[in-house]
Amino acid sequence: MTGRLVAAVDLGASSGRVMVGRVAPNELELTELHRFGNEPVRLPDGLHWDILRLYREVLVGLRAAVRAAEPAEGLASIGVDSWGVDHGLLDENGTLLGDPFHYRDERSAPAVPGVHAIVPPAELYARTGIQHLPFNTIFQLAAERRTPVFPIARTMLLIPDLLGYWLSGVAVAERTIASTTGLLDVHRRTWDDELIARLDLPRSLFADLASPGEIAGPLRAEVQAEVGASPETLLTLVGSHDTASAVVGVPASDVPFAYIASGTWSLVGVELDRAILSGESRIANFTNEGGVDDRIRYLRNVMGLWLLQESLRTWELAGTPEVLRDLLIAAADLPAGGPLIDPDDPVFVPPGDMAARIVDACVRSDQAPPATRPAIVRCVLDSLAATYARTVGDAARLSGAAVEVVHLVGGGARNTLLCQLTADACELPVLAGPVEATALGNVLVQARARGLLAGDLETLRALVRATQDVRRYEPRSAATRSQAATPLRGDQDGKGI
Repeated sequence: MTGRLVAAVDLGASSGRVMVGRVAPNELELTELHRFGNEPVRLPDGLHWDILRLYREVLVGLRAAVRAAEPAEGLASIGVDSWGVDHGLLDENGTLLGDPFHYRDERSAPAVPGVHAIVPPAELYARTGIQHLPFNTIFQLAAERRTPVFPIARTMLLIPDLLGYWLSGVAVAERTIASTTGLLDVHRRTWDDELIARLDLPRSLFADLASPGEIAGPLRAEVQAEVGASPETLLTLVGSHDTASAVVGVPASDVPFAYIASGTWSLVGVELDRAILSGESRIANFTNEGGVDDRIRYLRNVMGLWLLQESLRTWELAGTPEVLRDLLIAAADLPAGGPLIDPDDPVFVPPGDMAARIVDACVRSDQAPPATRPAIVRCVLDSLAATYARTVGDAARLSGAAVEVVHLVGGGARNTLLCQLTADACELPVLAGPVEATALGNVLVQARARGLLAGDLETLRALVRATQDVRRYEPRSAATRSQAATPLRGDQDGKGI
């Protein structure tokens, strides 16, 4: 390999990782250096992210990244991505005013009616293009206005921007992550000053906007010393919303495609050049989030593998842990036609005994509930596949986009049963992989910004296609589905479930 190293800090809702990519015009090699869990902490005032631990883990990973680079070339760049909507508040000295709240904390839901009384849902969608989720940043900030800490807050930074500020000392708001707030003008991609004023939020809270590919600057001297980096290692803005980076990492060709970024959440949609703001789109709860190179990620959030992750956690806490691989093999042997749930039912949002909620949802909908743990797993995966299919169809119908293939990336690409069920439900081929599409997209945007690569998104995706493993799943007929179980590949270890 002849390319230079860049480091991707990729934080998901259940785990984080620091990876390095070696990149050149015909080379793209990704290596994981440090992986760590991301467990929230429940305090008396609610559910929080353990942001200081996450930052410490990031520094551990960056030390490894610096060591992995050739001494003569050094680490060229660092980029940070994470989930959306959550944020930290800083005082006038740049000091964090408490651990950021977790989006699954329930404090923001009561603020929704007050916001909608000022800005009705239809107007809010027309201004921002963002789907309604009760934990969107706009509702979180409305809830925080009533807290003692809010009057001394001077800056609001979303999670990747906050970590970037600690690394570089530069406070900016990257546009793809800012688009998840519900406070960005969908047309101009600037903060909606009128909306912010109507909600009585201080305009000074909102940092200057910047775009993927812009250079924030070198690392702070203290960070350079701690991780061993040189002044030439720069913090580069990427698609800081993890899905924005994941969509860059989709190995799409010229075949019209939909994408499913499958992890704790599943983001299901199509890539567009313009926002879709129709009333039908709003009612269907589709979002128009910012993408790299000013693309629009037209998608819906689907609850995702959280249902399975939380079931496994509940069984482990009860002292009866399960091996995911064994569950998936047993689930694949079950016949088609079992019960289905709505993964997006609000009952599934909070942490807790997910398996019991799944059983109860089946009872409430007059379906025979799953009687075994493999049956619960099969119910989850069948339900996700069915929801993916509906969402892909809705995205195509509402946007007018053609879809001939579905790219499934992220941790769910490891789940062979889910991939095959998705192909069956969508009645379209599913191309599964790469698993680390988010880190790849992060790396590619950095590499282009630093002159290691050139070209548009299609050029970057061609490099992914040429260098990464992708598995194709063809849709099966209804008769075939009822007769054959889905075999599991040897790499079905459930890391991403």
